[in-house]
Amino acid sequence: MTTLTESSVAGNDDRRENNRNNQNNGTAAAHKLMVALDVDGTLVDHDGHMSVPVREAAQDVVAAGHHVTIATGRSLNATLPIIEHIGIENGYAVCSNGGVTLRLDSSLSDGYEIVHKATFDPAPVLRALRRRLPTAKYALEDADGNFLSTERFQDASFGVEAIGVDFQTMLEATAVRVVVFSAENTPEDFNAAIHHIGLSGVTYSVGWTAWLDIAAEGVTKASALEHLRGRLSIETHRTVAVGDGRNDIEMLTWAARGVAMGQAPEEVIAAADEVTHSVFDDGAAHVLRSLLL
Repeated sequence: MTTLTESSVAGNDDRRENNRNNQNNGTAAAHKLMVALDVDGTLVDHDGHMSVPVREAAQDVVAAGHHVTIATGRSLNATLPIIEHIGIENGYAVCSNGGVTLRLDSSLSDGYEIVHKATFDPAPVLRALRRRLPTAKYALEDADGNFLSTERFQDASFGVEAIGVDFQTMLEATAVRVVVFSAENTPEDFNAAIHHIGLSGVTYSVGWTAWLDIAAEGVTKASALEHLRGRLSIETHRTVAVGDGRNDIEMLTWAARGVAMGQAPEEVIAAADEVTHSVFDDGAAHVLRSLLL
């Protein structure tokens, strides 16, 4: 993925303008927004492509000084290219559906540090799901950022190559995120399995396909974003979120302005305050441009 960056250095003739801008910083800070952006189906299409209008709109909102926060189901290594692509050098990002929070700082050697990680014991839910969905594939992000998987299960959202293990090894791991996938089941099958099992002690979301993401109890994109909102001292009415998936429902409800992508499922649209164009029609760009008016 190509990354575009722009830089400028103020010369002597610009100092007067810079001083004037500095005097307005206190006032400007009060008008900054916290903008939470989903990735897949929002910033990028289902082939992982980010259009030029979306990229440029996101870069412009970042450049305007708003607190742009990526909030994604992707794991850390799959999130970093998106952060770089839209030019966030300092700020925060929420990965693994709220399971991992990054502080972005260009002065750090890696450009980021992990400031929060929520883990859980995956064994009970894995055992219960396997009884109900015996043909499904299972993957697990452990506390060290590794992915363990059964059935040669690999996905771009992992950000690293998954390590093939037997099911018993997976049961003994500590999890940040558990992913369940089946080509033989529908999302409705997954919902039926979840309700039949009565999942407790975890937070889950069912994806577009027969894909289930599981996090620790009470952990969602919204829970992580609310923690960051307090850390950044952003007023609740100055929050914006854009997303398309069922794992975005809490985030869209959390934001003062929750925007669903045009192709989102009905229950996601129902949770939002408004609907923009689809990802194929650069819906995120329309929302981001509206923040600059």
